[in-house]
Amino acid sequence: MNISETIARLRKEKNVTQEAVAQAVGVSTQAVSKWENGGLPDVELLPAIADYFGVSVDMLFGREISAGNLEEAITRRFASVPEEDRMELAFQLAWVMELAMFQPDADANNRDIAAIRAAYKGGKQQYSRVTLDSGFTQMGLAPLSYFLLVPENEDFKAKLTDGVDFTALFTDLAKQDVFDTLLLLYSRPTGKFFTAGLLEKTLGMTAERSEEVISILIKYGQLWEQALELDDQVMKTYLFSPHPAFPALLIFAREMLKKPDYFFYHMGGRQKPYF
Repeated sequence: MNISETIARLRKEKNVTQEAVAQAVGVSTQAVSKWENGGLPDVELLPAIADYFGVSVDMLFGREISAGNLEEAITRRFASVPEEDRMELAFQLAWVMELAMFQPDADANNRDIAAIRAAYKGGKQQYSRVTLDSGFTQMGLAPLSYFLLVPENEDFKAKLTDGVDFTALFTDLAKQDVFDTLLLLYSRPTGKFFTAGLLEKTLGMTAERSEEVISILIKYGQLWEQALELDDQVMKTYLFSPHPAFPALLIFAREMLKKPDYFFYHMGGRQKPYF
């Protein structure tokens, strides 16, 4: 791939116009158009162009990057996009890594995770999975998108289970009102205090049961209690402390309840037991 093709590809991946590139590096839109159609930028402009796209100058010329500067190239790429777009970029790179493990020569269409997500946004859940003795991945492509990578861990079972009472947690989560309360709280804006009356009003709990459910969530560090004195009376208020572990738990619990059937890619080969 020559520099013209590289600039055109990077611009499309960044989803910007030729005018935006021109403004960023201080040239005319016509100059950018010429670059993409076989022209060469001035040598002095190469660092600015590379910085704008978050790549190295070598990469503009299609040179292979070494393992030593791969991390730097990735860091530059993230630095080149707004913070609110970095999670999408990370998901795109996760898909590239997934493909690279078993289909490194995948064509450009298969590498475009945005196109895949658009194509399947209204259909059956699409998955990808790699299971090797060196670790495993599980990826939801669309409509629900997520990525898990677990490299092989020594003493995996012990690290997961030592000192952890899973049965107590699952027993509490099996109570419908506890589960409904978590769904309610994870749906509210972070940082809002509330009283037990919220559970009574929204979920129809009794005052006694709402206090019991709150105690359960305090036990798991999901709620913090703060007493406020108002009109010479002490009122208990609570602050919810959300943790990504709960939505992650639901993602993979859903996979156990709805066994993945539609795989965009699947690579097996694991012989070792997981635990």
